[in-house]
Parts: sequence; structure tokens; C-alpha cells
Amino acid sequence: MQKRSLSFYLLLAFFCLFVLFLYGPMITIFMLSMQGPDGGLTFPMRGLSFYWLGQVFQEQRVGNFIEPFVRSLILGAAVMAITISASVLASMGFRQRFKGSTVIFYMTIASLIVPSILVSLGIGVVFQVMGWPTNWFTSGLGAHLTWTLPIAFLIMLGIFNRFNPSYEEAARDLGATDSKTFWEIVMPLIAPSLLGVGLLTFTLSYDEFTRTSLVSGQSNTLPLEIFGMTTNVTSPALYALGTLTTIFSASLILIAFFAYNAVVRRQQGKA
Repeated sequence: MQKRSLSFYLLLAFFCLFVLFLYGPMITIFMLSMQGPDGGLTFPMRGLSFYWLGQVFQEQRVGNFIEPFVRSLILGAAVMAITISASVLASMGFRQRFKGSTVIFYMTIASLIVPSILVSLGIGVVFQVMGWPTNWFTSGLGAHLTWTLPIAFLIMLGIFNRFNPSYEEAARDLGATDSKTFWEIVMPLIAPSLLGVGLLTFTLSYDEFTRTSLVSGQSNTLPLEIFGMTTNVTSPALYALGTLTTIFSASLILIAFFAYNAVVRRQQGKA
């Protein structure tokens, strides 16, 4: 048996500390959310039950969880749909060089380097100047798209840079129209990647706080509601919400993973 060097154990210890740093707070929240009815916000735990997980769906003394969750869900779905559509169209347009493409490219990704709070403030000012009321959906949608669109655009550029155009050329040689080529050739090939882009953009929107903070109007999304309740809620219900939202996000990842595998197997079966 080969003897391990000292550097191996040092790197192993560093890796363990790294994992603990990443998942320690999450595990702590999970544990504190599984307390009994008399549970508090700190250790030691008082009992073990699913009581506080059920309390998430009940009326809270301050604020609520259900309506903000639905808002975040609707907003995330809208952001995902628009981002996927726009990023695919934009990246296909950039498959060929055109005059001004460099300027447009850098303008597209410029919002990624602007502080999020300034983006939120700017959108709020625009809505005020135009006389439009800010709310969680309209102005929130604009704020989230300044974050998700550039990221999805960069990802799709990388996908199309590896895309072999000979498939499209062969389809056109056989008489296929541009729309038929896109839906029957291009779309099936990029579908697995679109699943990943969709999941990423949905979670970016679902968890977004800063860009929504100044443009949500009178109704909060879930991250804003959680932030507002941290100074008022004095029960493990807030921890239980964190547990449930983590389970929700993990479920989306699993669904996307199985959908991706199904698409890949289907493509391999047709090959």
C-alpha cells in the first residue's frame, strides 16, 4: 500500500474545512428547523419533530410566506422563459460577424459589472420618470433580466461556438427551410444545454434580493419577505422556510438532471 505524503493530509484537511464552511450554515438551519413546538432560534435543540415545517404554511404573526413564494415562482418562470428565448436568438445572431457587433456585445454584458443596487435604483428612477408604478412583476422583471440575460447570452455563445454548422447546411441542401432547420436540427441539439440555462436563470431570479429591493413596490418577493422578517420572526419557522426552499431548489435540480438524461438518451436512440 502506497504511503500518503504529508501534503495529502494537509490538502484533505483543507478540503474538509472548505466543505464545512460551505455546508455548515445550511446544516445548522436544517437542524434548528426540525425542533419541537418549544424550539428556539439557537442551540441546544428542544425536541425533534416536523412542527415548524408545517407552521410555514400557517399565518405568521408578522408577514407571510405563501404569497411571496408564489410571486417569486411566477417571476422566476417569466424570467426563465424570456431569458431562454432572447439568449438563443441573440447568440444565433452573433454566429456571424457584423458591423458594431463588438460594441453591442460589451453593452450587453455591461450590466454584470454594475453594482446590483445601482441597477435597482436606476430602474426605479426610470419607472418614476415614466410615471409607471413599480411592482414585483413589471419592474422586478426588468431588474432580473439585467442579471440573467447577459449570463445566459454568454453561455449560449459558448454553446454555439462548439456547434457544427454542417448539420444545418445538410438540412438546407435537402430542402429544409430555416424554421424547419431550427426546430428539427438546431433545437434538439441545444435542448440539453437549454435545460441547464433555464434552471440557472430561474434560480438566479428566485434568489435575487438586491436588484429587486428598490423596485418591488408594496408586495415582496420571497427573498425580500425573508429579509424583512429576520428582525421580527422569533421562531424556527424562518429556519423551516429555508429548509423547504432548499428542498424545492434541489428538486428542480433533480428534475432538470433526469430531463437532461432523458433528452440525451432520446438523441442517442435516434443516432
